[in-house]
Amino acid sequence: MPIRILSEEVASQIAAGEVVERPASVVKELMENALDAGASQVVIRIEKAGRRLVEVADDGVGIPREEIRLAVQRHATSKLETADDLFHIRTLGFRGEALASIGSVSRLTLTSRSAKDKSGMRLIMEGGQIKTVEETGAPAGTVVRVEDLFYNVPARLKFLKRDLTERQQIDALVTRYAVAYPERRFQLYHDGQVTLQTAGSGDRREVLATLYGIELARQMLEITLEDGDMRINGFISPVSLTRSNRREMTFFINGRWVQDVMLSSSVLQGYHTLLMVGRYPFTVLFISLPPEEVDVNVHPAKAEVRFRQPDRVFGAVQRAVRRGLLAYSAPPPITTTVWRGSPRQSAAVPPMIDPAWEMAAETKTAQREVSTVPSVTQPNLPSGQVPLLRLLGQIGATYLVAEGPDGLYLIDQHAAHERVLFEKLLSQSRGDVPTQILLEPVVFQLPPHGAQLLTEQLPLLTRLGFDVEPFGMNTFRVRALPALLTKSDPVAAVRAVVEDFEEDETPLQAEQEARLIARVCKRAAVKAGQALTPEEQSALLRDLEACQSPRTCPHGRPTMIHLSVDLLERQFGRRGSR
Repeated sequence: MPIRILSEEVASQIAAGEVVERPASVVKELMENALDAGASQVVIRIEKAGRRLVEVADDGVGIPREEIRLAVQRHATSKLETADDLFHIRTLGFRGEALASIGSVSRLTLTSRSAKDKSGMRLIMEGGQIKTVEETGAPAGTVVRVEDLFYNVPARLKFLKRDLTERQQIDALVTRYAVAYPERRFQLYHDGQVTLQTAGSGDRREVLATLYGIELARQMLEITLEDGDMRINGFISPVSLTRSNRREMTFFINGRWVQDVMLSSSVLQGYHTLLMVGRYPFTVLFISLPPEEVDVNVHPAKAEVRFRQPDRVFGAVQRAVRRGLLAYSAPPPITTTVWRGSPRQSAAVPPMIDPAWEMAAETKTAQREVSTVPSVTQPNLPSGQVPLLRLLGQIGATYLVAEGPDGLYLIDQHAAHERVLFEKLLSQSRGDVPTQILLEPVVFQLPPHGAQLLTEQLPLLTRLGFDVEPFGMNTFRVRALPALLTKSDPVAAVRAVVEDFEEDETPLQAEQEARLIARVCKRAAVKAGQALTPEEQSALLRDLEACQSPRTCPHGRPTMIHLSVDLLERQFGRRGSR
């Protein structure tokens, strides 16, 4: 095939493929243009998850009437003049590709009026071709209306996810920018219904409360760190407030939302040893540094950046997070007591000898003694049901100890209770689930993307014995719970439906129901560190014995560890290794 120059139409659609990936990409580009234009209010209207309409209106400086045609041309921008300006970017947009790329794969209507003009201009563009340009009355600012996205690229249209997923992407994007720019007013409408609205007061914690609920905003820890010409500020969650994935770890570099694995890793290093495996903090961090210290022109969608001194940035983020956690944590109690078998022995330690040194010496001696015991491999747990167990007690308010005919069993109370609740609720869901009406209904709030997801799951929750109803914008009220979960936190049980949900998770109905029950039971189960009465311990043990799959929780984690009598005898040197 001979080499040829691509037509303008094909070149435009290729360029659009780099910039416009999905409806959320359109929202991002237009919203950033509005913020660059100095808008104090940004109104976003979405229909059919952006497939039918994406409209972004702002009250910014507007486009002068003589430049309206130029605004939709490729590489036309007011934010750059020379190549050197690429290393001093202070705006969100700079390439001049957004409007041209969006217009090449949609029907675009651009209406704008600058403050110095008495009337505005309207430009209509279809498939990259300008159809009409006319004078019109309009308020100061700009309105960009994008209809029938990908109408001329049906292959791209087929790759879009279901409407719920595309809406979630848009909601999450607008939510992030609303938190990043608390002094601007944001309004988001889906099919004529308002789903997000901020006051523009400039108080970032107030925006968090509006979007995520008062309780979450109250728990968030505010952090600040200055290192020369770099400043880090924002919010991090306490160790008690976590998520099952990294989606709620948000970073802004000089006001631009970015996705950076190393920044996420730096935050996790700040939480080192404080979080459970598989749990991630809720963070919103803003990093400000000189524009020449960061290169934003390394990704087609400007979602990634490159730092001139990456180690300095990542180290500062880690320090800021760690200092914030330590500053808000209560100091540990100071004690000089060293466990040595009895208080009398501890008191007899000579004052000139550091007890910690003696403790270390004893530990080394014990390690040498243990090393002489033949190493053995623990046998696999016997398959099938567990035998009848005799409860011995609880260790560390986390594990149950029980004796069986074939040895000792250590049982994780959280995983075990999770399995018990899961099998009971799954069995009840096949008929009429017994419910318990709450004495006082509980009201809670979710971010827009979570509220939409919960709304879609309400029929399934009803079948499982929940009575949850909408109670305002992104707000819900819990009126009843399944009788099995009456001792649990109703809000935590319902939040589990959305907080652990994966993007575009569309399993079969039966599988979806089982996953949802597993999430709810995980939140409702007794926690590690929760002391149980002897009666509660015994009841949990009996319930676990009656389960069909007692050895693992619904998520596959083991509920128990088995130590056979043979293994114990060999560890204590009563029987030689084989």
